[in-house]
Amino acid sequence: MENSSRRDLLKLAGLGSLGAALARPQSAAKSVADMKFDPKERVRIGVIGTGGRGNSLVDNFSSVPGVQITALCDTVKDKVLRTQARLDKAGKASQPIALFHSDDRAFEGLLKRDDIDLVVIATPWVWHVPMAVAGMKQGKHVAIEVPAARTMEECWDMVNTSEATQRHCIQLENCCYGYNEMMVLNMVRAGLFGELTHGGAAYNHDLRGILFSSQGEGLWRRAEHLNRDGNLYPTHGLGPVAHYMDVNRGDRFDTLVSMSSISAGLQAYRKEKLAADDPRQKEVYKEGDFNVSLIRTVKGRVLELEHNVSSPQPYDRINLIAGTKGIFRDYPARVYIDGARREAFESLDLYKEKYEPALWKRIGEMAKELGGHGGMDFVMAYRLVECMKLGLAPDIDVYDAAAWSAPIPLSEASVANGSAPQKFPDFTRGKWQTRQPV
Repeated sequence: MENSSRRDLLKLAGLGSLGAALARPQSAAKSVADMKFDPKERVRIGVIGTGGRGNSLVDNFSSVPGVQITALCDTVKDKVLRTQARLDKAGKASQPIALFHSDDRAFEGLLKRDDIDLVVIATPWVWHVPMAVAGMKQGKHVAIEVPAARTMEECWDMVNTSEATQRHCIQLENCCYGYNEMMVLNMVRAGLFGELTHGGAAYNHDLRGILFSSQGEGLWRRAEHLNRDGNLYPTHGLGPVAHYMDVNRGDRFDTLVSMSSISAGLQAYRKEKLAADDPRQKEVYKEGDFNVSLIRTVKGRVLELEHNVSSPQPYDRINLIAGTKGIFRDYPARVYIDGARREAFESLDLYKEKYEPALWKRIGEMAKELGGHGGMDFVMAYRLVECMKLGLAPDIDVYDAAAWSAPIPLSEASVANGSAPQKFPDFTRGKWQTRQPV
């Protein structure tokens, strides 16, 4: 971002949410639950944000048959030009791509075009909902990088606008399309774990180097730690477990309690790595190194949710689901089914032949070649385009985007009030009781 934009982002990121106090449901328009796309032979995509993550999404979406990238936008002109050049070189630009890069509002020009079916948003978090709302109001379906929203107000803005415009607002949660996650979902559907009782999810990832980088996410993501304290990034771990538990499709998140540790990791890292006169040495971080939340669903299931990006540690999303007949734990992936010959976990590979995901069977090799978090990024892009081409409802809709983002403001509110319980809104307005599972 340019310096002026960066200052604005720091200000916006410092505005902590007020939890449920900002909830503002409106009189409902027609629900978009299970709303199908109008089928299309070709899907035309405009991308806002051509940094690291945006370029990865451009690569994956443009590799799906039947996709055309028609417009690109970023506040930095050189980034847009580099992305355009790469598409041209790869032969993926069948016609001139429209470019937008004048200033922070350049995206508004992209949204007004009539050659875009889906807007992909890969920008700093504070821009996600404003851009998504603007896109839906211009008649576009939108797909937002994670987390979709930062505040309860933004969660409702997404839902209300999606319903009012009858346009989808999709959260690009790639982890729902990981090989293990999709395979375990098949096993859950087959009843291998019995009646589900509890699960575990996390985003435990050492991001200290990224947070103090002088480029990319380092320009804005660290600012989220200044005046906020809670789970700032819940959806990677939460999304797959929400699918296992049929959240918004037979069950619903009901109550959350949360607590945070002291803030120490970023301070220790900068003391060791940064110059003594670096201005970042004076920053004060409110965000605790470790946040843990407990979520209870309406049906009484319990889910533990962790967040830690400030400590030295291996990557871990936990990805646990358990019930009356067995349990699955990831990192490393292992399964225990009641009645096994010995009281020990077994390899997930033993179940591969029967429960391997159909999508991975079909396009797995291509996904691995393209890369992107082990191939899950391409599977996610392929599946979304497939839903648009075949006229299906998306796997992840605006109600999921809101429910999976809501732990951010709810955990902040709980931490700020001595770990007091916080209630989840029913973003589906009752539709969760009759919807079918993913």
